[in-house]
Amino acid sequence: MKVLIANRNEIALRILRTCRELGLSTVAVVTESDRSAVHARLAEQVVNLGPKQAYLDIDAIIHAARQTGANAVHPGYGFLSENAEFARAVEDAGMVFIGPRSETIALLGNKLSSKQEARDAGLPVLPGSDGPLPSNVPMDLAQKVTFPVLVKATAGGGGRGIRLATTPEELMDVIAAARKEAKAAFGDETVYLESLVQEARHIEVQILGDGEGKVLCLGERECSIQRRRQKLIEEAPAPGLSKKLRSDLCEAAVRLGSQLKYRSLGTVEFLLDASGQFHFMEVNPRIQVEHPVTEMVTGIDLVKEQLLLAMGEPLAMSQKDIRVQGAAIEARILAEDSEQGFLPSTGEITYLKEPAGPGVRVDSALYQGLTIGMDYDSLLAKVIASGKDRHTAIQRLERALDEFQLGGLATDIDFLKQIIESKPFQLGEVTTSYLDGFIPRPPEKKEELQRLLALAAALYTHSQRAVSQAVSQDRKSASRWMLTAWREQMTGAW
Repeated sequence: MKVLIANRNEIALRILRTCRELGLSTVAVVTESDRSAVHARLAEQVVNLGPKQAYLDIDAIIHAARQTGANAVHPGYGFLSENAEFARAVEDAGMVFIGPRSETIALLGNKLSSKQEARDAGLPVLPGSDGPLPSNVPMDLAQKVTFPVLVKATAGGGGRGIRLATTPEELMDVIAAARKEAKAAFGDETVYLESLVQEARHIEVQILGDGEGKVLCLGERECSIQRRRQKLIEEAPAPGLSKKLRSDLCEAAVRLGSQLKYRSLGTVEFLLDASGQFHFMEVNPRIQVEHPVTEMVTGIDLVKEQLLLAMGEPLAMSQKDIRVQGAAIEARILAEDSEQGFLPSTGEITYLKEPAGPGVRVDSALYQGLTIGMDYDSLLAKVIASGKDRHTAIQRLERALDEFQLGGLATDIDFLKQIIESKPFQLGEVTTSYLDGFIPRPPEKKEELQRLLALAAALYTHSQRAVSQAVSQDRKSASRWMLTAWREQMTGAW
């Protein structure tokens, strides 16, 4: 099988590495912005798609696959990974889409139809409108709604297309704003209402299916640390859940996956309210950004399982083979300045030292000299720490973030450290609203940090200069030696 990886950055590199371990040929696609990307250097073939938005160009990617002889496409996450039209185009071209079937993606891409599937499978679903809101919303709607309420795009995803209305007076304006955002983000302005669960936890369950009805549960993850509905820190297993609750969540996710005859990796997402009752939210039909924490506690290479299924191999595991051991936590390193309202940060990476040591994994495609622009998502790297228990994983993550050094642009590392050091996080008592009132403090030793980074950059420059001078001296010495040898030969000294 020859795999075209229709993505970039760390996830493209992550997929490429597992392909190489399995002996699979790889094709990378890049845009003009990514010509020097690490995954492009390691792939066997590279196709330049052109402009920065080309990662969303279905025709260009299908053409690249045909041009290079690829017979499978891995979409990664983001971009076209949840686009049913793209999956269908891959299938129609006679290639394997490494993910769910296109009809499954289409079904789950509509939040209302996915909620209906969950109801049919017997899962508890959040109350809300049974269908999309009409184009002409009745003025008396606000009198029938229990506030606060969320207005959500039916085609939404990634935290986008969601607006909060807290009073009847603002509902109509919120609906209009949500429609506009949904149209811009997804090309579909359809929205619906859903009750807001306050003080909720975001728990997601990883499933893996063979497409014939056999579905495995690979444990759950806690994803409650979010800013503007974007996850920042995730962990597995979710802390503080009873054995019965874990079992119920897993059973519900498997039941839905079996009903769908789900193929490949998927994530069934739930909200857990203060009373301990969980409610179905949605299914993400792709590999997740936070998949490494599940890999660390189960010992299962999730990308490898995707690829083996795509190659026609049956699921070799059974549910009893899956054991969750220890704990793992992931922190997302973003190119955002937490001291300036989390504004995007750009620039060239002038110095880079990624953490290492026992129980520390870094998923990134960074290198010194890489220019970070604003063309794509702000995710730079993921730091994953694991240990025999949650306390050990937290300690290792704190150490890893202390060791992570990146010069040339601002990141959220200090903000992440403050979250991890906070008492609610340490106790595992956070909800999705925890960061709403969390104000980052300025770094206590910012000047010292800047001085150390400047010193490190200077030392690096000096060492490179010393190497250059040594090479130059060696060349001069070699030249003198050759000249002497030539003279001796010419004079017959030999």
